[in-house]
Amino acid sequence: MEMNELQTLRHSASHVMAQAVKRLFPDVKLAIGPAIDNGFYYDFDTEHPFTREDLDAIEKEMKKIAKENLKIEHFELPRAEALELMKDEPYKTELINELPEGETISFYKQGEFVDLCAGPHVNYTGKIKAYKLLSATGAYWRGSEKNKMLQRIYGTAFPNKTELEEHLAALEEAKKRDHNKLGRELELFTTSELIGQGLPILLPKGARIIQTLQRFVEDEEQKRGWQLTKTPLMAKSDLYKLSGHWDHYKEGMFVLGDEEKDKEVFALRPMTCPFQYQAYLNRGRSYRDLPMRLNETSTLFRNEASGEMHGLIRVRQFTISEGHLMCTPEQLEDEFRGCLELAIYMLKTLGLYEDVSYRFSQWDPDDREKYIGTEEQWNEAQDTMKRILDHLNIPYVIGIGEAAFYGPKLDIQIKNVHGKEDTLITLQVDQMLAEKFGMEYVDKDGTKKNPYIIHRTSIGCYERTLALLIEKYAGAFPTWLAPVQVKLLPIADRHADYMAEIKRKLADKGILRTELDDRSEKIGYKIREAQLEKVPYMLIAGDKDIEAGVVSVRSRKDGDIGSMTIDEFIEKITEEIETKAR
Repeated sequence: MEMNELQTLRHSASHVMAQAVKRLFPDVKLAIGPAIDNGFYYDFDTEHPFTREDLDAIEKEMKKIAKENLKIEHFELPRAEALELMKDEPYKTELINELPEGETISFYKQGEFVDLCAGPHVNYTGKIKAYKLLSATGAYWRGSEKNKMLQRIYGTAFPNKTELEEHLAALEEAKKRDHNKLGRELELFTTSELIGQGLPILLPKGARIIQTLQRFVEDEEQKRGWQLTKTPLMAKSDLYKLSGHWDHYKEGMFVLGDEEKDKEVFALRPMTCPFQYQAYLNRGRSYRDLPMRLNETSTLFRNEASGEMHGLIRVRQFTISEGHLMCTPEQLEDEFRGCLELAIYMLKTLGLYEDVSYRFSQWDPDDREKYIGTEEQWNEAQDTMKRILDHLNIPYVIGIGEAAFYGPKLDIQIKNVHGKEDTLITLQVDQMLAEKFGMEYVDKDGTKKNPYIIHRTSIGCYERTLALLIEKYAGAFPTWLAPVQVKLLPIADRHADYMAEIKRKLADKGILRTELDDRSEKIGYKIREAQLEKVPYMLIAGDKDIEAGVVSVRSRKDGDIGSMTIDEFIEKITEEIETKAR
């Protein structure tokens, strides 16, 4: 079935579900019920939170509606008649009132159920045969927490039972890989109600992975000519007013103080650009100083809506591999290419490259209040970026209205195991903020000019990257990233001293992420625990191993791989770590 046909089937399934809900819960008010990438949902206004038992009952009613094989009929009404028809449905009347004057209003009818809808739909309810209601959750009307909380039911539908069952099996696998579940089970992170939503605590193993990633990123950036800065986590409102964040981003910031009462008001930083500009402004610059590449492992703070937060993927405090590059117009394309090549290198090394897509995020000229700068500046910046992306053969889609308030950007997008898409890495071209901050350089001809600025991340947000890596590898990280690389398992208490010496030898060679399990437990139990912890290697020793001066090596990937001297094992694991093998 073509995707458009599948979307039509799912849209019709959402109507069948809404009809079933209305039959079982007549007092609910209808909101919206679209098809989405992996299924459909419908939002209802009701004080009754839907339970799994309710969803099972709704499914049974959907089956009855399908058996009735009701004809799904399209009809249109003028505004006044449409409002009269929907007078008991406040969300539908709100939507009707927003349509242009004189527009004919589209409806679909099946039996006693009528819905405001542009369609399309299948012809009969009997075509809705293979479906499943998956979950129920709260959702704000129109996605704004200023509006009422509605009850949303998610479901999916397919042309036949085989495809549905395959999809449900994939969903079960996704649940097993869900970083929010698996990351807690593997003790990588936790949360605390006392600390607050969107503020995860990285536990020792999770913190070790982040530390490994940060060291890798900073070292790689240094090789490529980036200079490290360390700037404050907060600043006076004056800085954000100059950058434009105060006017365009204040609602997303944590503000410390009250402008009406306090002499100075501070805010935690939502991004690092205006701070790093001060490093550029430290002294006068000439074309010889450019390109200037400034990078920073930046902790940022954004006041995300409570309904938007999820595990490590969307949080209120996070750390990012941020950087700002000041260059001449002539250097822009080569420098942008260098930023993109760095991002691609990171993605390939982590094993995420094949999972990403590209979005060229542009401004919306019909919503001018969201942006600074003139139409001419935006057109020039976007034309420049388009030329660069086309030269680099980047296969992008265009996102109108997705640009930052100061410039267009390339968003490298990735989906989590549940199909939800987020931005992992961003590269932006900016020709506006340098002028606002008085950033200049003396060119070869002696004139003063404003540099172009590239805003970029190389690996994105570390917390989000960790979440995606948990899901990608189902917690079985490559050896170079694994929080515990080697488990040392003495078979009996008398073998513990030998294994302690092995641990010291590993440490001497820089293999520090090792654990000695010297508990008085059976070796089978210790092996099973290490397997559950997804440790890449287990070294096991008993009487015969000690006598021969070797260890028995068990690999997470290959099982038992025989006996080795410790030097042979060190050579093997060192190569694996240094090459960042997956």
